[in-house]
Amino acid sequence: MRPSRARLINAVRRSMIQRAELRRKLHVAGDALKPKSLLDRGKYRVGEKVDDAAHVVREQFRDNRLPIALAAAAGLAWLFREPIKEHVPRLGRKLRDLADGAIAHLHPAHAEDEAADDAETPMEEDDEAPR
Repeated sequence: MRPSRARLINAVRRSMIQRAELRRKLHVAGDALKPKSLLDRGKYRVGEKVDDAAHVVREQFRDNRLPIALAAAAGLAWLFREPIKEHVPRLGRKLRDLADGAIAHLHPAHAEDEAADDAETPMEEDDEAPR
């Protein structure tokens, strides 16, 4: 039995479609294995992982704000411990002087009264003998 002409045409058409599909798949696979495509996929996957990690960190920070803030403050204090040891005493003296100046500025009459009281009271001698 000789195959009919319509069957041969259909077979050729199917083989052409299959060949085109194979070429398309081969082209897609070839493009996927090019260095630029591999790099782009790697960047995308890393970006997805970073986004996921950032989301988890945001959620944890929302749930545990105070402990994380305290830990961050303690970490910063530890990082800057040497400059803190050096500058805190001077800063404390300056703050104390500013506070004393502000109090004296807010209560000038009180400060003048204290100065007048100090001037009026006679100074006691340390070597007074009991009588």
